[in-house]
Amino acid sequence: MVADVPHKIYLDESEMPTRWYNLVADLPEPPPPPLHPGTHEPAGPDDFAPLFPMALIEQEVSAERFIDIPGGVLDVYRLWRPSPLFRAHRLEELLDTPARIYYKYEGVSPAGSHKPNTSVPQAYYNHQEGVAKLTTETGAGQWGSALAFATAQYGMECEVWQVAASYRQKPYRRTMMEIWGATVHSSPSDVTDFGRQLLAEDPDHPGSLGIAISEAVAACVADPAVRYALGSVLNHVLMHQTIIGEEALLQLAKVGETPDVLVGCTGGGSNFGGLAFPFLREKLAGRMDPVVRCVEPAACPTLTKGEYRYDFGDTAGMTPLMKMHTLGHSFVPEPIHAGGLRYHGMSPLVSHIYELGLVEAISIHQRECFAGALQFARTEGIVPAPEPTHAIAAAIREALACKESGEEKVILTALCGHGHLDLAAYEKYLSDEMVDYDLPESAITDAMASVPVLA
Repeated sequence: MVADVPHKIYLDESEMPTRWYNLVADLPEPPPPPLHPGTHEPAGPDDFAPLFPMALIEQEVSAERFIDIPGGVLDVYRLWRPSPLFRAHRLEELLDTPARIYYKYEGVSPAGSHKPNTSVPQAYYNHQEGVAKLTTETGAGQWGSALAFATAQYGMECEVWQVAASYRQKPYRRTMMEIWGATVHSSPSDVTDFGRQLLAEDPDHPGSLGIAISEAVAACVADPAVRYALGSVLNHVLMHQTIIGEEALLQLAKVGETPDVLVGCTGGGSNFGGLAFPFLREKLAGRMDPVVRCVEPAACPTLTKGEYRYDFGDTAGMTPLMKMHTLGHSFVPEPIHAGGLRYHGMSPLVSHIYELGLVEAISIHQRECFAGALQFARTEGIVPAPEPTHAIAAAIREALACKESGEEKVILTALCGHGHLDLAAYEKYLSDEMVDYDLPESAITDAMASVPVLA
């Protein structure tokens, strides 16, 4: 046992990685390509040009192993990076486990989450190509906050559609976005034709990330001067997040540790991919052999219950078709408090490596997640955002299994953000008003009926 590991393991600013890692370069077979929604032929750069700057399109389809991080991005990253890696000594003691638990803490960013790792480069590349305004969607508000922060760094405008359930649950996320200059709408909104249609059918519609994406994309394509930014799912987004895992590799090396188990909360895949992909590189090269486990909410179990097939990334069917684990693009999840994990599909790249057997997946109910969050907060002192409570719950499960078996496993996870603006969720749990949702198969069947059937 490594007894003398400090509570915090830092990197100097000079040690911060200067390249992102692209997992596609090391996979035994490439992921299936996105398809044009009309022709069902592989989508090309021209199909993405109305949404993204060319630099990001090139990254999306790249098979290069490493992509240099521009100096203009590194300058902003240095506001909070490198982020600390913590050894959870006090949580280990509470659990009475021989396991050693490490967590990479991304809540130190200005926006309080891992999301600026990709919002900053996305804003940078758009700014470099003369784009003055970005549109986007957000669930819990972490991504919207991160993009509002990033666009403010480059003097750009930002317009955000926030899922209505989260817009109501988390009003101060909207305030944070507005502080950084963003315009924020509850989605479905009365700003787009699609939003007005849904509100006419249900004035209290809870919204979904798929709907919010449709509205943000519609606003983008209506103005040739505007571009769209996505906070998860796509390859280039997950690649930007790999600075998390690259730093964690260096930090664990400082104390002579390698993980036996890596767990990460998984909604669209960016936090999970950011931590896991560099470790998967090492695993594929035979330098370590961790079990890598995706953890998703039981109310929105895309990997564990979704089908692996081509589907739209948005509800209105405006985006290219992506081969991914999906619950159906019309699926509207229950309004659980982990708003950032309420997406109908999983990243195509995460879905692909799950199909290849490189990662595992489990789902956990939110009450177990919040119970673990309280144990974590009362020992480690950090109040987690609802999303990473899923990874915390999985880490606790693993640590308790080590207690039963006597194994001294090293467990690694990413605490992707703090929950300072999510206290209403904790209030629900503490007052015993929080409920678990068991997703009925009929809800999946109904949503999957609208998924395109390809020849």
